Amino acid sequence: MDIVRALRIVSIAEAISFLVLLLLAMPLKYIGGEEVGVQVVGPVHGILFMGYVAFVVLARGVLRDQLGWNGRRTVLALIASVLPVAPLLVERHWLKKPAETLDRVEEVPA
Repeated sequence: MDIVRALRIVSIAEAISFLVLLLLAMPLKYIGGEEVGVQVVGPVHGILFMGYVAFVVLARGVLRDQLGWNGRRTVLALIASVLPVAPLLVERHWLKKPAETLDRVEEVPA
């Protein structure tokens, strides 16, 4: 598996775990008094968060060569890690290879 594909998978998983933590586990803890959700989802999200950050840093060179990433885009991808759905946007719009993007544009009827 190449590093770009791994980053795409981790960015989706990180964003979903963040949403589950915010929308399910934390309300259960603070409204329902059940801490088990936060105790399970919290560490999973933490590991995925660290994985996302590590993959962005590790993939920087590959992304620069394959996708034309620059330092600014890398910093923005790292900032995206602290926003609930931003890693989904990074995966959707910035981690596509140019050929995949062109194929998708050509499929859209005029």
